Amino acid sequence: MSLTKGVARTYGAGVGEYMIKAPVRASVHVFEGSAVSSPADGFARPLTAAAGESFRGFAEEGFDNTAVGAANGDGDSLLRKEGTVILDVVGVTGVGDIGADVYASDDDTFTLSAGTNNVKIGKVVHFDSGTTVRVRFEAAEVRSVS
Repeated sequence: MSLTKGVARTYGAGVGEYMIKAPVRASVHVFEGSAVSSPADGFARPLTAAAGESFRGFAEEGFDNTAVGAANGDGDSLLRKEGTVILDVVGVTGVGDIGADVYASDDDTFTLSAGTNNVKIGKVVHFDSGTTVRVRFEAAEVRSVS
């Protein structure tokens, strides 16, 4: 279910984790912790499972661009482009899921199912318990492999 307020995510420490500011689309609120995507125009928004969406990372700092008259790019969200994050992932059953692809259907719903328009965000790298796993994620523009 999509976020309605910020959520503090737990990230792992590691080599290569970095952040970048991304201009936010008009009429949207990117909350802290949101999985973020963008359509072809490149403006960041909370991830939606829509054809052509590209995963941009997780919002370290959100931005509310819903003010009347706000335009695309009136502000930026600070995005974590790669690293590891602890997530609840639908479909996880145990250690056998290590290496499985992880997809998002909105900014706070993660699954092992590719679905019709779900957006690939990374891979399971560690099973914690239940459906909680550590996911190695990479924004589309920094992936070396799809």
